Amino acid sequence: MIWLQFILCMALIGFAGTKLSRYGDIIADKTGMGGTWVGLVLMASVTSLPELITGISAVTVADAPNIAIGNVLGSCVFNLAFLVVVDFLYRGESVYTRASQGHILSAGFGVVLLGFVSFSLLLGGKAPALGHVGLYSPIIVLIYLSAMRTVYRYEQRQMAEYMEERAERYPHITLRQAALRYAAAAAVVVVMGLWLPFLGRDIAAQMGWGQSFVGTLLVALATTVPEMVVTISAVRIGALDMAVANLLGSNLFNLLLIAVDDVLFTDGPILAHVSPMHLATALSAITMTGAAIVGLLYRPAERLFKRVGWVSLFLFSVYLLNSYVIFIHGE
Repeated sequence: MIWLQFILCMALIGFAGTKLSRYGDIIADKTGMGGTWVGLVLMASVTSLPELITGISAVTVADAPNIAIGNVLGSCVFNLAFLVVVDFLYRGESVYTRASQGHILSAGFGVVLLGFVSFSLLLGGKAPALGHVGLYSPIIVLIYLSAMRTVYRYEQRQMAEYMEERAERYPHITLRQAALRYAAAAAVVVVMGLWLPFLGRDIAAQMGWGQSFVGTLLVALATTVPEMVVTISAVRIGALDMAVANLLGSNLFNLLLIAVDDVLFTDGPILAHVSPMHLATALSAITMTGAAIVGLLYRPAERLFKRVGWVSLFLFSVYLLNSYVIFIHGE
């Protein structure tokens, strides 16, 4: 029954995710905000809500900070590895040659946040704190807000030129209709996405795996399903920038959740109460984000086996390496 519920949940997310991508693209077109901004903020925040709820329940109800942090960092690695799927699905040429170079901004902020979190993990209990909250939490919030403001201003400059010469792509749908349908699809994704982590944990409990491994791999996979479905849907309708921005934006939002989990975890700074093996996942995410930045900047046209670029193969290799390390050494 658990597996049947899991399949049903993913099927509903798949249906709603398709609608979410379509109406998100319409909103981006009619408002002039751009697919990158819509993917980075609107879609990334919606698809990342399962990570938020899972983290809150892990630190308040289950007293499992390792699952909370493993879920956040594991989801970041999953999102970056999913660029391999995007590259595979995008026919004709490498995704890195077509995606906007504006994604380098959000990826760069991702490296900054991941680096800061890694440093805080390394300090552990020696990191300065304000009561039971680590000093790193308000800094994480400030970096996230700075990232959103910087990307928004960049997108506005880019869209100013586009709006002058663009043609109406969706004349038969008003902005209000698109917004209402987007909200309905988002509600389905959120409800199903919130259900997924609990199903994932029930399945994991039967296997007897450790919390670090469960949080980093299984629970992170479950909570990342909405991002995967919405990203695939965006690629299929031709909204490539929205797809890439959704993945990178979800990473930024996920890292913001560390601050939320830290505030709700009352036993002390949360990064002082988790396994140091999470540092391996954080460093893997930094390496993968760096590779994505190289691909977006260098724009390699070559595709191995006429399917994926060498950057994607590198991302997949790092993902497999991280999974192996966490499985063997995770607590």
